[in-house]
Amino acid sequence: MNTYGGDHTQKRKRVTVRTFSEYKQSKKKFAVLTAYDASFARLIEDAGVDLILVGDSLGMVIQGHETTIPVTLADMVYHTQCVSRACKRAMVMADMPFMSYSNVSMAVDSARQLIQKGGAQIVKLEGGAAQVEIVAAIVDQGIPVCAHLGLRPQSVHKLGGFRVQGREADCAKQMCEDANKLQQAGADLLVLECVPAALASKISEQVGIAVIGIGAGIGTDAQVLVLQDILGITFGKIPKFSKNFMQSGLGIGDAIGAFVNDVRQETFPGPEHTFD
Repeated sequence: MNTYGGDHTQKRKRVTVRTFSEYKQSKKKFAVLTAYDASFARLIEDAGVDLILVGDSLGMVIQGHETTIPVTLADMVYHTQCVSRACKRAMVMADMPFMSYSNVSMAVDSARQLIQKGGAQIVKLEGGAAQVEIVAAIVDQGIPVCAHLGLRPQSVHKLGGFRVQGREADCAKQMCEDANKLQQAGADLLVLECVPAALASKISEQVGIAVIGIGAGIGTDAQVLVLQDILGITFGKIPKFSKNFMQSGLGIGDAIGAFVNDVRQETFPGPEHTFD
């Protein structure tokens, strides 16, 4: 039986960027999961997830590509539509795919499509200080933005593979500076992917916006994972920073609920899911 579901989604207010600001101030941890269709989006929302990410990770877990790079804006709009139709309370965040924000004009139009056609309430883009102008331009149009630092899957070829970022002192310093600049540009949230736990904690403390970690240790304000990873149905190797919540024999709804509970209780991620 799913003890995390029920009709609470009808009783709770819609999650907004203000919700995450309040969570940050009150030090309340929150959970984020990916979804790419209506059925899973509804299950995830019923389990108490506050923010659902329609990630370009769909290129790997849904389409079977080796990277996220082949994912198009049309793909993202379609899957965001599927998810947003099912969500009544959780906030829906959509990734801006590879090369959909290479200049200000393109970025604003891509964000517009994800919000207007896709039904997202916030968009996410990868990159540091070089994206400040783009973040500011999107925010100026009244669209919330989540920035993304650390391992940036769209830059996997430039980075030389899926590697931990920020271990070197100069890289760590640059990441801290980039986080501050992105916040000043108007970013409402920040994702840190595959960075040392100490660095992620430092950045989480120095910025006023909520920081969502994936492979970034326990010190961030929230945790995000790929749904297929926590259900143990990803083909290939599950990343070190993830956990199969189905191993205990729970049903899908309860496994998602267990992830939410572990994040809120700060029992996930553990040391085994963390990088030094």
